[in-house]
Amino acid sequence: MPRLNREESKALTRERLLASARTVFAREGYGGASVDRIAEEAGFSKGAFYSNFKSKEDIFLELLEHAGTEDTASLREALENISAPDKMIEAVSQWAARHHKDVEMPMLLLEMLRRARANKTLGKRHEQLFHEHWKAVGTLIMPIFAGKTPPLSPLMLGALVMELIYGSALWFRNQPSTSDLITITLTSLKESAR
Repeated sequence: MPRLNREESKALTRERLLASARTVFAREGYGGASVDRIAEEAGFSKGAFYSNFKSKEDIFLELLEHAGTEDTASLREALENISAPDKMIEAVSQWAARHHKDVEMPMLLLEMLRRARANKTLGKRHEQLFHEHWKAVGTLIMPIFAGKTPPLSPLMLGALVMELIYGSALWFRNQPSTSDLITITLTSLKESAR
């Protein structure tokens, strides 16, 4: 295997730390997770952690940003070469069903919101994270309205879809499924467009 240069090695270390953080935060919660534990599970020292991230909160927020970027990229891929609104709705529903199986991300989001509410620390960066993610997802789905005036903005559409995917109550029930709710919602919105 070829030797990695300094930048490649740093990027790999960062990715391994993010993967470890996702697991540790989901398992132990934000309060129970520690920088030592994240670094240890990634196979690095605490020094390696601090050469990549400022703090536990910094890696937590970057993890959420990373997840949002991955969501948008995977949705873009799911919608590639699809232009018919009904086929788009079907593709979004299938994409949502795959994402709903991710048990770690909803726990991370709930943990962030619980922590932010308790400490009154839901700041601009948190708000911006959600808005950017929701708007990106909504923008990708807007073509379902096929030239008609959409009944809601890309931000609202993205928020609706992502909240249906990561809504906590759906984790305790098999029916209705996230996919069912997304299909019903997007179809109704498409039909209500003028």
